[in-house]
Amino acid sequence: MNRRRWKNVRPTSLRHALELCKDFAIDAHNKSVQRIADEMGLPDHWALYKWLQTGRMPANLIRPYERVCNCDYVTRWIAASAGRLTIDMPTGRNCNAQDTQVLQELLTTAAGKLLAFYAKNSEADETLAAIQAAMEGLAWHRGNVSQTQHPQLELEGQP
Repeated sequence: MNRRRWKNVRPTSLRHALELCKDFAIDAHNKSVQRIADEMGLPDHWALYKWLQTGRMPANLIRPYERVCNCDYVTRWIAASAGRLTIDMPTGRNCNAQDTQVLQELLTTAAGKLLAFYAKNSEADETLAAIQAAMEGLAWHRGNVSQTQHPQLELEGQP
């Protein structure tokens, strides 16, 4: 079975975003729903199951849920549903060929989804997710290029 390419996944609804967070925690960190609920500080994991089923998680629990799952699909969906793009903060670091290849893949996927959509072979949600991913990739590179004149310290992974 192929592993999911989590970096390119985009949620199409709030419920889908909640499920993606759960699936990422299971796949990448081997966390069960019960363990996610425990780390969130919930007294009962059945409440989390209910929120995943209905897509109605209290807003004050979204960030703790994403922090435990170690991803931000819900936040990204909320921003996208409001017509906003989300990008990681560019640091002005030098990019390598792999970074450019990832961007090229996003752009090619978006163009392919557009062609398929207009040929009535792709759903609107899939097409919009591919376009969103491509625009976010371009926006990150734009910010990174403009930030190269004032690079930041790369503190990720530091204790």
